[in-house]
Amino acid sequence: MLNYDVLSRKPLIFKSFTGLEVQEFDALYSKTQDSHASYEEKRLHREDRKRRIGAGHPFKLPLRDRLVTLLMYHRLYVTSTLLGFLFNLGQTNVLKNIRMLEPLVTQVLPLPGKIHQRARRLGNLDEVEALFPGFKAFLDATEQEIPRPRDKGKRRTHYSGKKKRHTVKNQITVNADGLILHKTPHARGSRHDYALFKWRHPRLPDEVCLGLDLGYDGIRNDYPGLNALVPFKRRSPGRGKRGVKARELTCEEKAYNQRLSGERVVVEHTISRVKKFRIMAHEFRNRLKHYDTMTDIVCGLVNLRIIGITAL
Repeated sequence: MLNYDVLSRKPLIFKSFTGLEVQEFDALYSKTQDSHASYEEKRLHREDRKRRIGAGHPFKLPLRDRLVTLLMYHRLYVTSTLLGFLFNLGQTNVLKNIRMLEPLVTQVLPLPGKIHQRARRLGNLDEVEALFPGFKAFLDATEQEIPRPRDKGKRRTHYSGKKKRHTVKNQITVNADGLILHKTPHARGSRHDYALFKWRHPRLPDEVCLGLDLGYDGIRNDYPGLNALVPFKRRSPGRGKRGVKARELTCEEKAYNQRLSGERVVVEHTISRVKKFRIMAHEFRNRLKHYDTMTDIVCGLVNLRIIGITAL
């Protein structure tokens, strides 16, 4: 039977199973434990509760092991049957433990939404530079496969021509250190990256430049007040001008594109960190109504590893 005591004796396996170092997990558990009593009090006394206080079976696992179960589910994305076998739980109890613990964990972790709210309240240049090193941020979108929807309309709206499968899409904004500052709710896979930006985009300080790729070509015209860094693009001559070659980029423009690409790689690395949690890399088997909560937790765990346990 697996539990915290068994896994913590093997730090490399613990990190592989949960995505956190033992010290990082201990800090997260300490903050979770501090908030657990008030969270349970609020949960048990909610207005829509139909049973008396104390009714029902108590949790079989202690809070620490339930937190390990939640992290293993997000990191490994194994079936609840296997996870229940490893922790000596029933399949339904595994998901019950995870669902009841998710709201508490989101209160503790440095989620992108919390950091974005903090970014909108920055008062001076020193505060802006502390959160945005070099006064730069970088944005990109990522897709994740979902099962083929039963509804014909959803099959059409969620089909991604780029991935050739049904997907949902998220847009992520990071700073130069890879800290996730903003994440959109999931959108249908057929939506273009730029259309997703127009639907939901981060509110950044005026001093911050936002690095983008060629998928956001034209953003300077649509958002003249945004400090956007977009690569130069080879322009076609237009319709009715056959035989005329597109204008080649100058050496200065190529050097600018290369420099911007080298800076933007940080958002690609952050997306890679996020997808190491297999719940965001493999086909999403849960219901989409849980998608944003579960992906928020993953982004919060990635932020925790970047800014350190002292941020908790």
